Amino acid sequence: MRSVRTRILATLLVLAAVAVGAWQLLPSRSGNSRTITVGTTDAVTSLDPAGAYDAGSWALFSNVFQSLLTFGPGGAAPVPDAAASCAFVGSHLETYRCELRKGLTFPSGREMTAEDVKYSFDRVKKINSEVGPASLLATLRSVDADGLTVTFHLSSPDATFPFKVATGAGSIVDHTKYPANALRTGTGVDGTGAYELTAYTKDKKASLTPNTHYKGAVDDTGQPVELRYYADANQLDSAWKAGRVDVATRQLPPGVLAGLNASDPNQRVSEADSSETRDLYLNTRAGSPLHDTPVRQAMAWLIDRERLAATVYDGTVDPLYSLIPTGITGHTTSFFDHYPKQDPKKARELLTKAGVTLPVRFTYGYAKGRGAGAPEAAELKRQLEASGLFKVTVKAYEWTDFQKRWASGKLDAYAVGWVADYPDADTFGAPLVGTDSTMNTGYSSKTVDQLIRTSQQYPDRSQAARDFRELQQAVAADVPVIPLWQAKEYVVSSEAVGGGQYLSDGTGVFRLWRLTWI
Repeated sequence: MRSVRTRILATLLVLAAVAVGAWQLLPSRSGNSRTITVGTTDAVTSLDPAGAYDAGSWALFSNVFQSLLTFGPGGAAPVPDAAASCAFVGSHLETYRCELRKGLTFPSGREMTAEDVKYSFDRVKKINSEVGPASLLATLRSVDADGLTVTFHLSSPDATFPFKVATGAGSIVDHTKYPANALRTGTGVDGTGAYELTAYTKDKKASLTPNTHYKGAVDDTGQPVELRYYADANQLDSAWKAGRVDVATRQLPPGVLAGLNASDPNQRVSEADSSETRDLYLNTRAGSPLHDTPVRQAMAWLIDRERLAATVYDGTVDPLYSLIPTGITGHTTSFFDHYPKQDPKKARELLTKAGVTLPVRFTYGYAKGRGAGAPEAAELKRQLEASGLFKVTVKAYEWTDFQKRWASGKLDAYAVGWVADYPDADTFGAPLVGTDSTMNTGYSSKTVDQLIRTSQQYPDRSQAARDFRELQQAVAADVPVIPLWQAKEYVVSSEAVGGGQYLSDGTGVFRLWRLTWI
């Protein structure tokens, strides 16, 4: 998801509390069918699942499309949604087969078949969009379709493949409505999710109506919802205070979040730990000023996460010292082990020994309106330049342009939020540091790639913890990325709206159907 993407959110630390509620939504006690408005600063890159791998897009996809599998609230393993059943064939984890539910229909009234599923996966890989989810399906070799049976053939054993099927990358589209070799244009969506997209204005709003023909894991498709998109946190805050939205999430300004009061009778406040992380990604390619490993290691010696969390984010995030966040099996403190405190002297020694010309000059890019991007950039620039070892030029880009620039390797350094695609450490592996990763730093390590492959062979995911620990040690030594912080999840709603605490829970599903008038 998924970056803030890059990609969407509450962590496994609170999943047990969420799981107390059954995999269903109780009917609105008031019977009110009035639309609930939800405000967010997340942006939608594309309405086509083949062209988006970010939190804002996938949040919408999880409501208007179905995947074969999904995650129940707090669930650590995928459950059937568009599928009636799914399972690996044999013991080698290289063949995965699903049987579709009968009677699933697209908006046109045409019944879904396995051919639609095959078509959806094939076009994601064939289109291979720079900002799409094709990299998530790296182990998928081919797909067969026969009636309501779909069979996936994998290039190597991958126990995590069902998790990937349950993400936005597995969104099933009507094969008669989406071109095979190009992204669909326009504002139409043809899916079988719990909601129908009835109106859409880019960067403004998405109007959603419960899909009366929906069949799947959700028992009640909830209220009509209008998602309203705001350019930055301050605009969202203004809309919330003016009463223009009933729910505000992702993301109000840090100062506002820090001042939220759960006892305020005029609003409902949900705060939870989250598996969302934010990392500083570094361009490792030849020709980049950050190509040499000692340069990146020197940067790691200079970053003060505690100050960043306390000053820029008012304590609403936690410093992070690992690629894999706390609450996810496999978490370590590898960057603390390698770089336990800020040490400009060691940074200078590294650069001097490597014969690097000082100061090292590079450009840091960030997305306009995305959280506290501007003050974060200013603080990182201050920390790196205080040593006299670096000279940082800061540039802001519109979100879509920012995505394309990092995807094409045009940025020296850039910070991106990452929301877990699914509740497993694997989502922090290949997409972030594997060869040809989504973050596209140019980094490639045979050791890291082998550890990723080995970790995918364990159906019992706890057995992969050792591989993930070794992977994080390797990443801390090579420094293609520097972990910065781990988020907390905040949802604020009016006193008349319930269910905000269930919107997201670290499974990658944005449950708009859980919202209800009280």
